[in-house]
Amino acid sequence: MKETPQDPTASRYEHAAQGLRRSDLDPDPIKQFANWFTAAIEAGIRDVNAMSLATAGHDGKPSVRIVLLKGFDQDGFVFFTNYESEKGKQLEANAYAALAFYWIELDRQVRISGTAKKTSREESQIYFHSRPLGSQLSAWASRQSEVLDGRRVLDARMAEMAERFGNKRIPLPPHWGGYRVKPEVIEFWQGRPNRLHDRFRYRLQADGAWLIERLAP
Repeated sequence: MKETPQDPTASRYEHAAQGLRRSDLDPDPIKQFANWFTAAIEAGIRDVNAMSLATAGHDGKPSVRIVLLKGFDQDGFVFFTNYESEKGKQLEANAYAALAFYWIELDRQVRISGTAKKTSREESQIYFHSRPLGSQLSAWASRQSEVLDGRRVLDARMAEMAERFGNKRIPLPPHWGGYRVKPEVIEFWQGRPNRLHDRFRYRLQADGAWLIERLAP
């Protein structure tokens, strides 16, 4: 096959990381994630909290997009969105979700899967009011995932919301808030030469303990 600038096979990258050993891992995957997340921040990676979110509705057809991680702890990984969006409707029908982080500068990937549950209104409100004013207004103005006749419709709604709320405190929209994905499986992937990458999977057991397994690349 002749390579062209548009040919995906022409793009090759040889991973040069030193690898990941079982002894390098924290027994707790949340602590292990925190270690890698801190390393990614220290590496100066842009949008270090950007993650792919995969969902599927009743029809089983998967959908994926990038969202931003806004918190994580032993209870799970948190993001915020419009509950009436495509992902919101899919999570209402099927609460199982998958997340993926890829920090190419460190040759690292993290995959997470588990069930998503809405955060409390109080938690959503605290985060909502930490957002810039324009982001608060846009949560009211945008009926996320609906078909628009043109950009002018969105701009008109934004202007309407700005006039409606003026200098008043903007309330949390009833259709907007957070989700917390409670992990059942977390995988840490470290790139290695010759595509012989290191993969370790944590699986939550019935007693609450985590089983760590090495996977073939």
